Amino acid sequence: MYARRVSPGLEVMAAPTRPLHLTLGPLLYYWPRDKVFAFYEEVATWPIDCVYLGETVCSKRFEIRARDWLQIAKRLTDQGKEVVLSTPELIESESDLRTLRKIAGNGEFCVEANDLGAVHLLAGKVPFVAGPYLNIYSRTSLEFYRSLGAVRWVIPIELSKTGLAEVLCDGELDMQTEVFSYGRLPLAISARCFTARYNNLSKDDCGFHCLEHPDGLRVSTQDDEAFLVMNGLQTQSARVYSLIDEVVGMIAMGVSHLRISPQSEQTADVVAMFHAVMEGAMDEAEATVKPAPWMPDIACNGYWHGRPGMDWVTAPGNLSAGHERNSKT
Repeated sequence: MYARRVSPGLEVMAAPTRPLHLTLGPLLYYWPRDKVFAFYEEVATWPIDCVYLGETVCSKRFEIRARDWLQIAKRLTDQGKEVVLSTPELIESESDLRTLRKIAGNGEFCVEANDLGAVHLLAGKVPFVAGPYLNIYSRTSLEFYRSLGAVRWVIPIELSKTGLAEVLCDGELDMQTEVFSYGRLPLAISARCFTARYNNLSKDDCGFHCLEHPDGLRVSTQDDEAFLVMNGLQTQSARVYSLIDEVVGMIAMGVSHLRISPQSEQTADVVAMFHAVMEGAMDEAEATVKPAPWMPDIACNGYWHGRPGMDWVTAPGNLSAGHERNSKT
């Protein structure tokens, strides 16, 4: 393993110590303060290599403030975790800009840039993680961000296995590659708060109803089929994206990090399952069906296979349960 030191107290890993690392993505939902602190106390004991922290969805979510995220970050660092501070997906005001500048200039922790404003603040100054919202779909785009200082990129959620292979196949790349591997997919962000509108409230006087929906507010079709999830400004998939049956293949492709997105219950079980597959203690076929009771909805993996995102495609040789789950919808 080697690290690139960029300023006193700030190190960014430039190569993994083993073929694959497990990461916990930023918390996308609005939880009460006590629940957030209790959650990350548990995370400190999990087989997670890297934890992303910060409010990425809505600047009106005040339960956890910047100083709290830094407190949590230091606690996790003391427990041997790599910590990355994630920037917001959408910057709407001067106060948002001030928060962004504080994150970019924190001087202690690596930063995940989720919009070009964050990239502008970080480029040429410190190494950073190019987040999934930067829409990097080609080798040319990836090398551009590498020239600005990106040492890791998180692939866009819509990028397929074939598309990723095309980006990675053109010679050795001095960057880490992270894949969103479990959780409801963050599909879009808007200046309009859908949860507030659902409650007939304005965005500026939303009543913080997101607190009532720790895994988002499900939207169904007239046939009562899960369609989307409203999460404040963010629109998510209703189905839960899972690439647990693709771990071995991702290692062969050169993927270095797998991202798990937090959910309100049993995230620890999901982490343990991924870790077991990575360590060879559980085969992918068993892991494909095991997490079903832990999911807030049925599984999908369509994007990875170049299909509609809500589809489930069973990997060759795996159990047929994936098709059975899909046929129930």
